[in-house]
Amino acid sequence: MEGDTFSSLGNYATQLDGKMSQTFQKSFVQVQNILDQNRVLINEINHNQESKLPDNLSRNVGLIRELNNNIRQVVDLYSDLSSNFTKSMEASSQGDSTGHKRNRPC
Repeated sequence: MEGDTFSSLGNYATQLDGKMSQTFQKSFVQVQNILDQNRVLINEINHNQESKLPDNLSRNVGLIRELNNNIRQVVDLYSDLSSNFTKSMEASSQGDSTGHKRNRPC
C-alpha cells in the first residue's frame, strides 16, 4: 500500500529536489504508521465494546482519546504536506536557473 502512495506522486516527485522528496516520503510513512496504530486501536475498541465488561468499556475511554489524538496528528501531517507541496510547485513554476519558465504538470 505504501508503494502505491509513492508511485502516485510519480510526475510530481521528479520535479522536487532530493530533500523535499525525502520530506514527503517521511511524512507519508508517519501517516501510514499512525493509520496502522488506529486500526489496532479500533479493533481493540470494538472487542471491548462487544465484551460489555465494565473494565473493558472504561478502557475504551482512553483508547478513544488516543484514537482522536492520532487522527489530529494525521490531519496535521496532511496539512503540512499540502502546504509543502504547494510551496514546492510554486517554486518549480517560477522558473529554472536560466530564467525559463517551467510548465506545470497537468
